[in-house]
Amino acid sequence: MAILKIARMGHPTLRQRAAEVADPAAPGIAALVADMIDTMADADGLGLAAPQVHVDQRVVIFHAPRDDEEAGEEQEWTGLTVLVNPAVEPLGEEQEDGWEGCLSVPGLRGLVPRYTQVRYSGVTPGGERVERVAEGLHARVVQHECDHLDGILFPQRMTDLSRLIFESEFRHLRTAAPSLRGAA
Repeated sequence: MAILKIARMGHPTLRQRAAEVADPAAPGIAALVADMIDTMADADGLGLAAPQVHVDQRVVIFHAPRDDEEAGEEQEWTGLTVLVNPAVEPLGEEQEDGWEGCLSVPGLRGLVPRYTQVRYSGVTPGGERVERVAEGLHARVVQHECDHLDGILFPQRMTDLSRLIFESEFRHLRTAAPSLRGAA
């Protein structure tokens, strides 16, 4: 497989709505997913959306925590989820601020409000329908990755841009307050 180039904030591919995939089982989708998996592993990410690798398709991949515990060194993670043409629906109005980073916004973290519980659905490249309810960090990761499919990066979701900081400063904050969450 191949490691693909990751688009950075400002690139036009990250600012537009990605196209629906007509045939999730097409060989091209399977090849794209394999390359995205290699790319995400190489970049040490939690998730990746096709527009981030310059592909105008509604495809996301991500790992998420098994339960709603704080992410950390001892956190158990689910296997990889691959979704084609995903949809996300908030379950309630409750939102929570959490720190997010992004492979397309390297070196920066931001405090982003996200729904605490969502239902998401989509299709796997094998044609299997997926529908899950997620909360906490799992819900955050899903929302973050699916935002890419609509041309939205995490800074656009921020309500206070003074909370957009460099990764090095985030590490200092995390050392001072270990309960800070990191995501995406």
